[in-house]
Amino acid sequence: MSLATHRRDFIAAAAAAGVTTALAYPASDTINIGCIGTGGRCRRLMANLGQVPGTRIRALCDVWEDALAQARQIAPRDAFFTSDYHELLERPDIDAVIIGSPDHWHVPMTIDACNAGKDVYVEKPLTHDLSEGDAVVRAQDENGRVVQVGTQQRSMPHFKRAREIVTLGRLGTVHKVRMTWNRNRTSAPARSYEIDPAAVDWRRFLGTAPDQPFDPYRFRNWRWFWDFGGGILTDLMVHWIDAVNWLLDLPEPSVATTVGDNFAMDRWETPDTIQTLLRYPGRQVQIQFEGTFVNQRNKAMVEIMGTAGTMYLDRGRMEVHPEPGSGLEPEDFSPGTGVRGADFDVDGETPHLQNWIDAIRSRSKPNTPAEAGVSACVSAHLGNLAYRTGQVARIDQFRRGGLMA
Repeated sequence: MSLATHRRDFIAAAAAAGVTTALAYPASDTINIGCIGTGGRCRRLMANLGQVPGTRIRALCDVWEDALAQARQIAPRDAFFTSDYHELLERPDIDAVIIGSPDHWHVPMTIDACNAGKDVYVEKPLTHDLSEGDAVVRAQDENGRVVQVGTQQRSMPHFKRAREIVTLGRLGTVHKVRMTWNRNRTSAPARSYEIDPAAVDWRRFLGTAPDQPFDPYRFRNWRWFWDFGGGILTDLMVHWIDAVNWLLDLPEPSVATTVGDNFAMDRWETPDTIQTLLRYPGRQVQIQFEGTFVNQRNKAMVEIMGTAGTMYLDRGRMEVHPEPGSGLEPEDFSPGTGVRGADFDVDGETPHLQNWIDAIRSRSKPNTPAEAGVSACVSAHLGNLAYRTGQVARIDQFRRGGLMA
């Protein structure tokens, strides 16, 4: 009997007895992975996984036949495939799963995977609602699972260097952070989607979302509809706020206020242009985020503004700009060939997947565990709550049951 087979038999027996297990995987043991929700994002992760030694894709799941067929072109020919993710989770030959489903499925699938004894890589945002956080962290912890949330900046080398600088206090006292994620889609031609409804298991796609007729536009643009996603704040801002939480060791914000409009994307429910201000009075920090799909100025970046200097970060570069008279040394660091404001991105997915696999083998915490994913989502959901209610959203009021997402 191979070591891998012995390990799985032991885990299966322990699970049947109700015992939580956390055995490490030797480097020689292949980690078999199932992919749930094999759309474009998941297929990119599947390709990145090919650069992570000791892994193999063994199963695929999607509710759309087209997405499943495209994923099968990447996976080994003998990979199992299904439209029901429960069938995938029941397989004893699957050690871990990658979840690339729409947002409203992230927590249910992660909880089910943890309960099935699988480790999880789940795309951001981890939660679709403020109320989901406790349950998913509990599922991770009680089952002894390794959960990695896909905010990959934490695994990028220039963000690691940024954390060193911030941790040493070289920026001075940070009172203000500015974040942007700006794109321009106004010149893109309007798209029509010809999707055979018979090729989509629409009922499975909806899950706990309100019943509604099949709509190919919503199906392909689910991020911009409240039933399935949370718009710019959960799709884009959550990347930056997770990085800032990590760099500054921030708690959840106390207050959020938001303005948003739809200037160009008239079919979206969520705003295509939005600004959110988060306040952390206990830390004397304000964080501003702006995002739009009508202008790409400043693109995607974060500026951490301290009394001694400002740190600029995007996905290709880190810069330190001293304040006059501070004595802080300037720094300009890029792990690749990126220049400020360029479209160049450092590959963050591969090292983030590698970190997940390393954590699975050692049974240690990955760079972005479930509790970090929940914390980042609190900021995004609180911002959306402020927008949707037209009020200042206060986290303590939500905790008391006053404002609901």
